[in-house]
Amino acid sequence: MDERDEDVLIAEQRGHVRYLTLNRPEVLNALNARVFASLRTELASVASDPGTRVLVITGAGDRAFSSGADLEELVGLDPVDTRALLEQGQRVLRDLETLGTPVIAAVNGYALGGGFELELACPLVVGAERAQFGLPEVGLGLMPGYGGTQRLPRAVGPQAALRMMLTGQRVDAAHAHELGILSQPPVEDGQLLEVVGDLAKEIASRSPRAASLILQSVGASSGLDAGLAHETTLAALAAASGDAAEGVAAFREKRSPNFGYTDP
Repeated sequence: MDERDEDVLIAEQRGHVRYLTLNRPEVLNALNARVFASLRTELASVASDPGTRVLVITGAGDRAFSSGADLEELVGLDPVDTRALLEQGQRVLRDLETLGTPVIAAVNGYALGGGFELELACPLVVGAERAQFGLPEVGLGLMPGYGGTQRLPRAVGPQAALRMMLTGQRVDAAHAHELGILSQPPVEDGQLLEVVGDLAKEIASRSPRAASLILQSVGASSGLDAGLAHETTLAALAAASGDAAEGVAAFREKRSPNFGYTDP
C-alpha cells in the first residue's frame, strides 16, 4: 500500500490527554513534509480544544521515536527548496514549543537528527531504557536544521552540545538523563506509555491556565527565534554543499564518505 493511503500520524484522545503517534515504522518514523503538515494540523486542533490538557508524542513500533529527516526527500532538492523544507519543520517545532499545552515526548527508541530536534521542542521528555539520542548530521556533511543548534545548548550547555554535534555520537538514556535531556530517569522499555500516561493524567488534573502560564514563563527566552532563523540559513547552505552530496550518497550506498569537497 502506498504511504499516501495511510496515516503518517495517528491521533487518539484519552480523556484530557491526546496521543500523537508518528506512524512510519518502516523507515523508523522518519520525518517528511507529510508528517510536518499532519503535525501542524493536530497542533492547531489541540490549541483550539480546551478539553485537551496534555499532549503526548511517541513513535510507532518498538525501535524508534524518530530516526530524523527522511533523506530520500532531500535528494535532488535545490537550496531554495531545501530552505523551504527546513522552514516548514522549524515552524512546526516552534508551534509545538509555544503550544501553551504541556507536551510529553515518550521516546521509545532512536531519537536521532530531526527526531531528536522534535523531542527537544517538547517541554517534558520521558525515555525508555533502550532510547538513544544524537545529532549525526555532521557525518553526512549536513548540520542540524530543525533547532538542534539552538535548543540542545540551552538544554545541556554548549560544551556537551558541541561534543554531540561535532562528533555525531549518540548517548544512551542513562547519560541523557544525566545531561538533563530527560525529565526523569529512564523507565523499563515495556512500561514507557504506562508511566507517561500516569504523568499526563497528573498534569491534566492541575489547573490548565496555570500550566499554560508556567510554560509561557519558562519558554520566554530572548534570541531563540533569531537563532532559529540563522540556523535555517546555515543548514540550507550545508545541505547544498559537495560534502552533503557525498555524505548522503555514501549513506544510501552503505559506504564511508570521502569528505573534503571544494564547493564552486
